[in-house]
Amino acid sequence: MTVAAETSQAVAIAAKVGDVVAAHGGRNPGTPLRLDLFENHPVNRSAAERRAATLTARRSIKKEWQAAWLVNAIRCIDLTTLAGDDTEGRVRRLCAKARQPLAPHIVEGLGLAGERLTVGAVCVYPTMVAHAVRALAGSGIPVASVATGFPAGLMPLHLRLEEIRWAVAQGAAEIDIVITREHVLTANWAALYDEIAAMREACGGAHLKTILATGELKTLRNVYAASMVAMEAGADFIKTSTGKEGVNAILPVGLVMVRAIRDYRDATGAIVGFKPAGGIRTAKDALNWLLLMKEELGREWMRPALFRLGASSMLGDIERQLEHFVTGRYADATRHALA
Repeated sequence: MTVAAETSQAVAIAAKVGDVVAAHGGRNPGTPLRLDLFENHPVNRSAAERRAATLTARRSIKKEWQAAWLVNAIRCIDLTTLAGDDTEGRVRRLCAKARQPLAPHIVEGLGLAGERLTVGAVCVYPTMVAHAVRALAGSGIPVASVATGFPAGLMPLHLRLEEIRWAVAQGAAEIDIVITREHVLTANWAALYDEIAAMREACGGAHLKTILATGELKTLRNVYAASMVAMEAGADFIKTSTGKEGVNAILPVGLVMVRAIRDYRDATGAIVGFKPAGGIRTAKDALNWLLLMKEELGREWMRPALFRLGASSMLGDIERQLEHFVTGRYADATRHALA
């Protein structure tokens, strides 16, 4: 199968996924807090680590298949800048890259001329949302914004809710919130549920991505429980990390989270997306996360409606690998700068 044929098939599956997600208005309706879905749920760390290791070791994606998967990965990227020195100019340049993630000669070499190829979203701080909205006007690319006192989340709840409302008013279509880790570490599930449910309400029509900051939750059992509570409270996506923790997105943690998504779907019929973020820098990283989604949830979860990759530099490496596929030569990484 050619890259173009595999990509066309991906677009068809994405449309099917869109129909499924639209069954609930594109949202996870949530449920009342159900402790029975996660309390006393065992998580075997060594088994999770072994499964994650064998997942990537026994599967190899090569040649045109690899190129097609990398094109699909581009569609799933939340292209991100969350730096203290962000400016309107940097955001505009990032948005230009979001609109045209591959150089024209690579697109033509892949047989994708005429295909719409953009990233999944652009993710910025609330004060940068208006700049991104203007830069992406007419592109169909949503603007996502972190909120709720990102990255620590240690602000009074009413201020965090106001930050969400402000970002949505600026034009953000997706909000990436952070939870209060203390609620997880003290097993105060009702407080965590109420907090996330309030944030979901504050989002209005914007989709809610709940960042668990898994590197600070201590145990995989806590990761599973926090994932389930977030989904019960109405999270449309659950996300691994802020990118600011000591340990960010790693496959064993991702495995636990996607199995929570599967269990939640089986228990409620609702569909929730997944977003790993933090430390995802290479094309190989993208392939590994796509493999996890395919093996654990199926091809339907390999599309931007249900899967995003939070990354700021990975797109450059993907473009470099695809240029090698097209030309047989590796370009210097500086040729594919993002912003």
